[in-house]
Amino acid sequence: MEARFKILRTPPDPKEKPTYVDYTVTAEPTDRVLDALLEIKGTIDGTLTLRKSCAHGVCGSDGMRINGANRLACKVLLKNLAQPIVIEPMKGFRVIKDLVVDMDGFFAKYRAVRPYLVNDEPPPPAERTQSEADRARFEDTTKCILCGCCTTACPSFWSDPDFAGPASIVQAHRFIFDSRDRAAEERLDILNGKEGVWRCRTIFNCTDACPRGIEVTRAIGEVKRKQLYRKI
Repeated sequence: MEARFKILRTPPDPKEKPTYVDYTVTAEPTDRVLDALLEIKGTIDGTLTLRKSCAHGVCGSDGMRINGANRLACKVLLKNLAQPIVIEPMKGFRVIKDLVVDMDGFFAKYRAVRPYLVNDEPPPPAERTQSEADRARFEDTTKCILCGCCTTACPSFWSDPDFAGPASIVQAHRFIFDSRDRAAEERLDILNGKEGVWRCRTIFNCTDACPRGIEVTRAIGEVKRKQLYRKI
């Protein structure tokens, strides 16, 4: 099949305006968008710039807007897309070049919620165990791969770049509800400000955008309820 692309190219010089450029490649219907983009870069235009790593939907590095929706390029089949296939960088982040965006702020917010197990109690002889029910409490949010698709699909983030964003709240949820962790109150304090969970307007864009199927809006709602119940 012939796959026709319209890719938003953004020069690294901020004085130059972004422009859409058309490309056509021959591909199999079962090829992924990432396959076609690499074909364009390898055989047509080597200046096309994008991120990719594992190409199996695990690393999260190839998040982008595909026909107006945040997706991982390595997970989307060409046969399932209307043509021309419009490729754009994720919204809300500064574009460095073409499809590569500046995610420094995104990862700073991630680090701010202390996304790791905190427990200063004397370690047990073996592992810190927990029941299957306790594990199930946060199972969904362990699947986050930090691709940024949820955060850059969020209108609250578009209007307020200081908002913590869905991804960092999901990461906080994973440890707030972990029975082995002892820093839940600290994380709740971090997310209790005006740029924390209360900035979420329950629009569900984040849930729709998540390539891992995480119920992001539900997780944010659970953190909100945790905030409320600890005040009672």
